[in-house]
Amino acid sequence: MSKITFLGAGSTVFAKNVLGDCMLTPALQDFELALYDINAERLADSERMLLNLVKTTRSSCRIVVYHNRKEALRHAKYVVNAIQVGGYEPCTVTDFEIPKKYGLRQTIADTVGIGGIFRNLRTIPVLLDFAKDMQEVCPDAWFLNYTNPMAVLTNVMNTYGGIRTIGLCHSVQSCIPDLFYDLGLDVEGVQSHIAGINHMAWLLEVSKDGVDLYPEIKRRALEKQQNKHHDMVRYELMFKFGYYVTESSEHSAEYHPYFIKSTAPELIERYHIPLDEYPRRCVSQINSWKQLREQLIHNKELEHEKSGEYASRIFEAMETGVPFKFGGNVMNTGLITNLPSEACVEVPCFADQSGIHTTHIGALPPQLAALNRTNINTQLLTIEAAITSKKEHIYHAAMLDPHTSAELTLDQIVALCDDLIEAHGSWLPLFQS
Repeated sequence: MSKITFLGAGSTVFAKNVLGDCMLTPALQDFELALYDINAERLADSERMLLNLVKTTRSSCRIVVYHNRKEALRHAKYVVNAIQVGGYEPCTVTDFEIPKKYGLRQTIADTVGIGGIFRNLRTIPVLLDFAKDMQEVCPDAWFLNYTNPMAVLTNVMNTYGGIRTIGLCHSVQSCIPDLFYDLGLDVEGVQSHIAGINHMAWLLEVSKDGVDLYPEIKRRALEKQQNKHHDMVRYELMFKFGYYVTESSEHSAEYHPYFIKSTAPELIERYHIPLDEYPRRCVSQINSWKQLREQLIHNKELEHEKSGEYASRIFEAMETGVPFKFGGNVMNTGLITNLPSEACVEVPCFADQSGIHTTHIGALPPQLAALNRTNINTQLLTIEAAITSKKEHIYHAAMLDPHTSAELTLDQIVALCDDLIEAHGSWLPLFQS
């Protein structure tokens, strides 16, 4: 029996989407779906939910729970990663509250920025432990990473973990549908071309029946920008740099030095920027979980319709040989020629029976590559800090982060990093001064 291992299976809703999709995929019947999580209670919840789902979908997939990670991984053909190290409390709270003392405000803090840096630093050691186990018990498995910060973690698993890893994010697949819905445009028959880095990939081309749709997109966006709406930051970036970016405005606001500024607080209102958005979402999810848990765990009639997640479709393509195209995060093996070769990039990919294949993009428009490089700088120095255990590279990563460096002095950045290292305590490995 072939095996799909889900690390972080206590993420019950996401496990339902990914593994429920597998249950509905004919080529994946008879696979073992191996569940592992360090939270025994949430793991048990997911097991009950998936056992109900096996019955209602009439799947022949076998649900197996493991309390030993290495055994969960043993002989796996595919591994799905959906962990979060440190959770909302204490780590997300720490990532937001300590920077606030320095006047540094954030919206999501899970990609770059000071919050993204520290999320990486506490997650990289865990993923390298996964890689060590996989090298021993399933060295040929494909590792599908859904965990943020996407670019850094996918890079580390490929570069230092020695594991075949593809990073999967929702922002590319939702880019066109969301944009066209907001602007009242018909998405049917639209052709697009997207590439860049995770959470900062660019809609390079968009057309229908051979007609460039960008002029109409920009005309409608300019009209909409006269009133407040949820996507004002992305529209402003499009007007100034020429292209629409894949990730949401609340994310994009903190990837650049232009929008969240203590010297210009009026920008928060002007661009409708939701400061502290991610903590609010966390609290809302925690509060709603009790009711949602009842709907998922104790519902013996639980049903599932195939979600938009890529994982099962990638597995299906690898099992059947029928190609599947998707946006993936991979190492930049000459794919985008004006971005660093050691960076992780987001490009069109396709899966088939021989594996995952990437698309050569060439050079991005120079202004877009320049924006990407500002985030890549921080990503690569965060990796350097994690691999060398040198504290100076944490400082360097933060000093080069666009938002952090726009708000704080060099001395303030060093002090902030030291405070965050102290506050994280054992959630971080030891760093050399």
